[in-house]
Amino acid sequence: MLDCHDLTFHYRRCDPGETPDFCFTFALPPGECLAVEGPSGSGKSTLLALLAGFLEPGGGRLTWRGRDLLGLPPWERGITTVFQDHNLFDHLPVWINVGLGLAPDMKLSREQQARIREGLAEVGLAGLHDRLPGELSGGQRQRVALLRALLRGSPLLLLDEPFTGLDEATRQGLWALVRRQKAAGVAVLLVSHDRDDIEALADRRCRLDSGRLV
Repeated sequence: MLDCHDLTFHYRRCDPGETPDFCFTFALPPGECLAVEGPSGSGKSTLLALLAGFLEPGGGRLTWRGRDLLGLPPWERGITTVFQDHNLFDHLPVWINVGLGLAPDMKLSREQQARIREGLAEVGLAGLHDRLPGELSGGQRQRVALLRALLRGSPLLLLDEPFTGLDEATRQGLWALVRRQKAAGVAVLLVSHDRDDIEALADRRCRLDSGRLV
């Protein structure tokens, strides 16, 4: 269970009252997807950054299966995040970008290399393993980023508008991959404006309003 209780944050660069203090409380069990909706500036990206460890909260509690996550660096939290901007390494080919999710030192076993090939084929990128990210479309880059996240096998998956710009057939294929992660016990937090994505994946949904989940 991911237990987030009164996790708070405030952007000090803003004038008092301009931006609300964010305070997040929710629970997310393994194998479930919680969708978070809300307008721009409501705190969706702030929530993901706090969970992943990219922002330090002002207070509150954050645990996974009883383990305190606060104070741990991002790479020790067991959380994988897919960002809106893909977060790929532009100077590395597709297969290495994906492989870094399996082995940061790129010492890949034959089994891992086979998983990369199979994964690229499954997301419609067969034959593009040697391309650089700059040679791909935006939708193709997003598929690379999502595949890298899914192959890592982290128990917690944070998705920030992960299917933006993808055609219907590709989205359905990626929905199936995320459902497979859920079936394996992965907890998924999905930030999305798209009702189709939410209907396809979410077990529960909530909305951010004035810095609070409702």
